Amino acid sequence: MTKTTRWGEIQGREITFPMEVEEMRSATLLWSVPAAAATALLPGDAFEVVEVAPGTAQLVVAAVDYLRNPWGDYDEVNLGFLARPAGAPEGVIGSFVYRMPVNQAFTCEAGNRVMGFPKTVEDLGVTYTDTTATFRLAMAGHHVITLTLPRAAPTGNPERVEATSYSYLDGVPYGTDLSMDMGTGFVDPADVAIELGDSPVADELRSLGLPRAPDVAIWGEGLSATFLLGQPL
Repeated sequence: MTKTTRWGEIQGREITFPMEVEEMRSATLLWSVPAAAATALLPGDAFEVVEVAPGTAQLVVAAVDYLRNPWGDYDEVNLGFLARPAGAPEGVIGSFVYRMPVNQAFTCEAGNRVMGFPKTVEDLGVTYTDTTATFRLAMAGHHVITLTLPRAAPTGNPERVEATSYSYLDGVPYGTDLSMDMGTGFVDPADVAIELGDSPVADELRSLGLPRAPDVAIWGEGLSATFLLGQPL
């Protein structure tokens, strides 16, 4: 039986771990990108990108619609790379999230204070048709990205994945252990539509070679996840 740990309160709400997400929808997209361009987007020197091939890093974009989450029914976009703490053995691989825009204040404050996630409150939303999901993100009044992909039907049960999410906030590196369901709705990369806007963050994505079709695209619904308490490294 997993022991429940009480962290404290934020805005009058109790924060406990493990934090169980009961339901979410998620798009996960992967791109091969130049390692030098990826490294330029990592803050500080606490982490290093993992090269999946010589000179090549992997960009990971996760767009999530949290439906039942102790921290709210919010939307989130994670921008990051496969990475490890600087100097760690080659077998250590996690996902470093360098931007994590959300659309609600509580999860932003909790993510910052409790987990060391670089969450910011932005103009972010998701719209659905019967067959597609569209995430649109704007920051500081400027369009960043609009991402549309098919709501691909699952090819099997969700696959549970154990992972570590790395982050860096206010000069402190963090690691957060988690387990989450990965959807099994495999999307044809050619069916993913990406539009970049006129913001500095959109220019960051352009520096990585976007917009172009991802190498891999996965959609999932009815997914769940478990987050443990993030720890400074």
